Amino acid sequence: MTVRPRLGGKLRFFANLAYPVVILCAWRWDSPRFVGLLLLALLLLQRVAGTGALAASLRKLTPVDWAVAVTLNVASVAIVLTNSELIMRLYPSLVNLGLLVAFGATLIKGPSMVEKFARRHYAEPPAHVVRYTRRVTQLWCVFFAVNAMFSAWTALEWSTRHWSLYNGAIVYGIIGTLLVGEFVWRKWIMLPRAARQEAL
Repeated sequence: MTVRPRLGGKLRFFANLAYPVVILCAWRWDSPRFVGLLLLALLLLQRVAGTGALAASLRKLTPVDWAVAVTLNVASVAIVLTNSELIMRLYPSLVNLGLLVAFGATLIKGPSMVEKFARRHYAEPPAHVVRYTRRVTQLWCVFFAVNAMFSAWTALEWSTRHWSLYNGAIVYGIIGTLLVGEFVWRKWIMLPRAARQEAL
């Protein structure tokens, strides 16, 4: 019973890690169709790895999840069928738009996306945590919106090599910086400030 969830977690981690590698290597393979096949395989792997059963995983998708999943699958299939370099280049922008929709939807109908992660540590998160996680979710929405536009610009204006470098490597350095910055702010500023306010 414990092996399957661990295996699913490892497969999902592999799929998430493999995506930027595929984008980074796309310029060297010089085959949009091959890249599309890999992207399609990674999407399927993420769904299967969710619960260990594809049908059970699909049942957990919300309408927003369905819209994002269908869009990315259609884009992957389009790359395979047309061998279009342009669609391949626009794929990272679609991923960012999908994340923007997924995160933004939770701001309309809560809990916010980051609050969902926080609930792994707080069964009932206090009010200051709910407010903070909502602001962080808003911050990620801004990032995804800006990066979707910039990624689309790199797809249209940059060489394939530079497009791959940004969308497969540089942007993940930016994401890592945001994650570290949020962690530092939360641990050394937000949480101590909340503790002082509760002590008053």
